[in-house]
Amino acid sequence: MEQFKNRWQIKENWQLLFPFLGIIGIVYTAYKIALAFTKTFPIAVTIVATLVISFLLIRFFLYLFKKLENKWLVEHRWEMIRIFIVFAITGSSSVFVGRPIIKLLGITKENLNVFIYWFLYIAIGLIFYQILLVTFGWLFGQFKFFWAFEKKMLRRFGLGRFLE
Repeated sequence: MEQFKNRWQIKENWQLLFPFLGIIGIVYTAYKIALAFTKTFPIAVTIVATLVISFLLIRFFLYLFKKLENKWLVEHRWEMIRIFIVFAITGSSSVFVGRPIIKLLGITKENLNVFIYWFLYIAIGLIFYQILLVTFGWLFGQFKFFWAFEKKMLRRFGLGRFLE
């Protein structure tokens, strides 16, 4: 355990919460992916597929950590896990918030061209994504990182003049 703490620069036991949440999120995601492909198979096949996909996802995220470690300026490596958790929660939440807004506005695939529907769906989701990203970043103690990330993203969208 000490080796794990040293690798992720964990000084306090409460900081172990973020690797724990990250692993739970990865296993849950792997389970949902495995279930999509193994619905008709016995549960043992789903469990094995979940374990394999979990392993692959962990390897992928460790690769991402290595690549982003120098790009994202964080004080401790465990904070990167917290940032990934914020991105995951924000992405899922923007869909859950955007979907009822689309319905509330009366926008459906039946009353609009499919391409226009999906454009509006993505645009509304993107608007809520920006708001939720900063909000969840603040809740997870990474407001400074996500505010800088948000400003950079808005500049790329050509909306930088609204930041001054």
